[in-house]
Amino acid sequence: MGRRGSQSNPEARFLEVQRQAEPGESISPLTQIIRDSSRTILSHNDSPDVGFNISVNPYRGCEHGCIYCYARPTHEYLDLSAGQDFESRIFAKFDAAELLRAELSHKRYGPEPIALSGVTDPYQPVERKLEITRACVNVLRDFRNPTIIITKNHLVTREIDYFKEMAENNLIRVILSVTTLDEEVRARMEPRTSTIAKRLQAIESLRKNGIQAGILLAPVVPGLTDHEIPNILRAASDAGAQFAHYVMLRLPHGVKDLFQEWLSQFFPERREKILARIREAYGEKLYDSAIGVRGRGRGNFAEHVQNLFKLTRRKYAMDRSLPPLRTDKFTPIQGDLFGSH
Repeated sequence: MGRRGSQSNPEARFLEVQRQAEPGESISPLTQIIRDSSRTILSHNDSPDVGFNISVNPYRGCEHGCIYCYARPTHEYLDLSAGQDFESRIFAKFDAAELLRAELSHKRYGPEPIALSGVTDPYQPVERKLEITRACVNVLRDFRNPTIIITKNHLVTREIDYFKEMAENNLIRVILSVTTLDEEVRARMEPRTSTIAKRLQAIESLRKNGIQAGILLAPVVPGLTDHEIPNILRAASDAGAQFAHYVMLRLPHGVKDLFQEWLSQFFPERREKILARIREAYGEKLYDSAIGVRGRGRGNFAEHVQNLFKLTRRKYAMDRSLPPLRTDKFTPIQGDLFGSH
């Protein structure tokens, strides 16, 4: 567990006083858990290229250390680095379940699917001990609120006891993010995530228990993992995945620099080819934030990826629509903010 994804810890964009690294400073700092004092828990999304409107993020920062993570720049608003700070200084919302219970109890809340999480992984390593996400799932189960979970961690199977009950009323959908079948690439690119084999095992376990499950092939890294699309979809299908979606690599703000540094460290001989393919996918840029383009790309290469994905997904019958998660089972539970129910 010692390896980090980022090879450096650049200063935050908004930090007025720039800190100089001390001689001999560790390149792999120990993880610190910091209490997050947020007093609300529901985040609302208004972007049409995200598949949900409301999310709950139990953590800020993510110890998984995925070098490409588009959420890294969010740490800069805390005057921390998008590099190793993002991976090692984890803000935990210890009151998340109580806050969620209060917001779902409010008369203004109308039931709709809530995603865990949408920014940072709700099942990152520290969750094994803190169980904040598990407490949130318990609240969502109590209220019978439809729930979507996106994760790279086999730990999600710990909640199968809750999920089975939710699945009886079509209230749960679990998405495992899969990037590559190459364990060497995975270990370098996503150093503290579950192995790909464990993620596929998670899909298999969820499906055997009657729980909707599929994959998000995210991100497709042009020049590095795009050729794996057919094999990833076949492996997911063999594990029982019911559906599949994909997202092209996104490199906002300082993530571009971190990713290029990472390529120089681990794939120097392929660096220029990979960067050229990324630019080909984003109109000669490393990233385009335009809605409908970010996460999809444009041009011939992006169309090639899209067509390859769609054809292969259809081959393995993972392009069929599932019944929408139900909202009519929602059961309000009244109570004080930090009271029991």
